[in-house]
Amino acid sequence: MKLQLSNPDSGYTFTAYGDDYIDVNGKRYQTNVALLPGQMLPEWTTASFETLTEADFARLAELAPEILLIGTGKSLHFPPPALMQPLMAARIGYEVMDTHAACRTYNILAAEGRKVAAAILL
Repeated sequence: MKLQLSNPDSGYTFTAYGDDYIDVNGKRYQTNVALLPGQMLPEWTTASFETLTEADFARLAELAPEILLIGTGKSLHFPPPALMQPLMAARIGYEVMDTHAACRTYNILAAEGRKVAAAILL
């Protein structure tokens, strides 16, 4: 699905997505990506959902977003609470959703000027 930007000056945004890829500002990625309006971390982790570690979430907590959207692929999967400790310790809110929903929600919040991050697992 292609997405249309309402505010083209909102920094990094998702411009398309599918089951095995995402496009950021028109460039295709088929790896896990973390995104903030002013920063992108290609391959923020090489882990699959099943092999995520607390260190993966600690890296995301260092980005200090207001809210973190976690896209877990085609299906919704909730990470074990123990892995989320770095986010909770940093008082960062998070939402877990499928990757398509995370991409759409990120774009809306980024366009509103929110300090949002998206961690996408493909």
